[in-house]
Amino acid sequence: MSSLYLHDIPLDEAKAAWYAELAACGAFGLMPKETVPLAQALGRITAGPVWAKISSPHYHASAMDGYAVRSGDTHGASEAAPKHLSLSSQAIYVDTGDPLPAGMNAVIMRENIQLIAGGEEELATAIEIIQAVAPWQHVRAMGEDMVASEMVLTALHRIRPQDLGALAGSGHGVVEVLRQPRVAIIPTGTELVTAGSAVKPGDIIEYNSLVLGGFAEQCGAIVSRYPIQPDRYDEIKHMTEAALAAHDLVIINAGSSAGSEDFTSRVIGELGKVCVHGVAIRPGHPVILGTGAGKALVGLPGYPVSAAVTFDLFCKPLLRRWQGEISWGEGALVADSIEATLTRKVLSPMGDDEFLRVSLGRVGERVVATPIGSGAGVITSMVKADGVLHIPRFKEGFHAGETVRVNATTPKALIDRTILAIGSHDLTIDLLANQLKIENLKWKMENDITQINFQFSIFNSPFPRLVSAHVGSQSGLLALQRGEAHLAGSHLLDEDGGDDTEPSYNLGSIAKLLTPFGVRVQVLGFVKRVQGLMVCRGNPKAILGLDDLTRNGVTFVNRQRGAGTRMLLDDALKKRGIHPRHIAGYERQEYTHLSVAAAVASGACDCGLGILAAARALDLDFVPLFNERYDLIIPIAHYESDLLQPLLRITRSPAFAEQVQSLGGYDTAQMGQVLATV
Repeated sequence: MSSLYLHDIPLDEAKAAWYAELAACGAFGLMPKETVPLAQALGRITAGPVWAKISSPHYHASAMDGYAVRSGDTHGASEAAPKHLSLSSQAIYVDTGDPLPAGMNAVIMRENIQLIAGGEEELATAIEIIQAVAPWQHVRAMGEDMVASEMVLTALHRIRPQDLGALAGSGHGVVEVLRQPRVAIIPTGTELVTAGSAVKPGDIIEYNSLVLGGFAEQCGAIVSRYPIQPDRYDEIKHMTEAALAAHDLVIINAGSSAGSEDFTSRVIGELGKVCVHGVAIRPGHPVILGTGAGKALVGLPGYPVSAAVTFDLFCKPLLRRWQGEISWGEGALVADSIEATLTRKVLSPMGDDEFLRVSLGRVGERVVATPIGSGAGVITSMVKADGVLHIPRFKEGFHAGETVRVNATTPKALIDRTILAIGSHDLTIDLLANQLKIENLKWKMENDITQINFQFSIFNSPFPRLVSAHVGSQSGLLALQRGEAHLAGSHLLDEDGGDDTEPSYNLGSIAKLLTPFGVRVQVLGFVKRVQGLMVCRGNPKAILGLDDLTRNGVTFVNRQRGAGTRMLLDDALKKRGIHPRHIAGYERQEYTHLSVAAAVASGACDCGLGILAAARALDLDFVPLFNERYDLIIPIAHYESDLLQPLLRITRSPAFAEQVQSLGGYDTAQMGQVLATV
């Protein structure tokens, strides 16, 4: 038994003493893991990263009520020369959400056709159209929202309603989370009566347990509110002992002072250890901090304000630590609106108010807003959003570089601690973002006891968060040119540099897009990776190289203009004398390697160019064609800033290199090395 009886210990010393004892008892780490159904997962903390099991949607779905057709069958249709399409063979009716029939690749809205023969739908034999439709018009392509194996949520993420939709849509029915802390609150005092009781002079309505329990539940805990316990030592001790057996934190409320019926200090000393009794704070100085049965055991003062203040100072940080403290500033004031510079042009239909989700980060002196996919079915745009940009009706949109007001849902202090990566897509960028979050937690675990910094503010942590937007290598360099990003992933082949055995990457594009604008950069080696043709399992059409793309019956899916993969393809086609118009599907564009893989896996095309890791993720076969370098291009001002130092350390970590190599198709020998200063 130990007691420091009503000493007014300085706050930092009190915290240090209690936290050290909790650590010695093994009660200072994360809660254990458990698996729960999605219906019970709201507000829970993910125990590890969660990856999509299936694509969403997992089939090509009609986005409208209308008729599924083959785009090629509609060519030439006009008001002067209408076309008739036979029902069943050339046009099949579909409702919104229906799977696209085999062989069909577009949908014509019901109101844009005329029924032929009979005038009634059940008697019609054909439809008449007066306008051609493009491939994939009014179709939600497989993987539009999420692609199988894509990271849906990082580790230590508090699950929100929109996250539940993303988890369900990606094939999960359960999720592994940290167990909720269990908190017992024992109100003591012979004078106490329950809320709603008839009262007489001397009776005090007990409501501290409601207030403290509410605070604990806001922190994600499961709370047991015990019945009022009169001031009888043996009964208080027995109830406390029982509570310790089933809870992680036991709070005895009242009885912590020096009165004749104040038994809390004695009970805690008998059942465990009193670490602190009395802290130099007002209100709340009689607080008792201790341990019992390897659990946290606390005596809070009976006065309501004192109880609330001491709970906030001691219990709330402990509850958050047990859950990884990954709420990114929960409880901090979120600004109603924030001024930001828009990174790219956005268009909006006239006559409608549009609410566009954006990610936010500070680059230099400006906060920049990057639009996130705004489709009505893209729930991941809500998961990733830091705020909402309102585009008023009768406004066509905003121009790139325009200053806008964003309704922020992320605290401004976190926005200031955000690294923005805009450029080429690679799976390793998601891993890097997750690792930053893990390292943030490790740092806090290692420093909180010794530095007595137990508020767990991520704003004092050296580890920022990483937010990425996948727009292609060239667009990433243009974002650096405009000062809208901290770094860009890029793999742009230099046409005139290097040779066939060791081609040069990125330097030529940097010279054209950055150097003339005074942007000096470090070219940081990241990964070398294999690019090739992703084909269905078994390679049923025997596609072995780029020459096979021109064969009849072989369809291809491409990357968007400005993507490094698109430029790599175009260079290879040029060297082989292959004209793009001879490749069926060359004009169809996807924005990530996983989206290309999803298109192949769904049967929408026979092959697409991408990385080995994406092919493995969707269980595709792979025809290797190119070894290429994927670098991180970082302006020197950001490279030397404190913000990026944790990211740079991770890129030079052997443990992170092992994570990347486990994906397959990556060489990390140059990861973290400065390859050039331009």
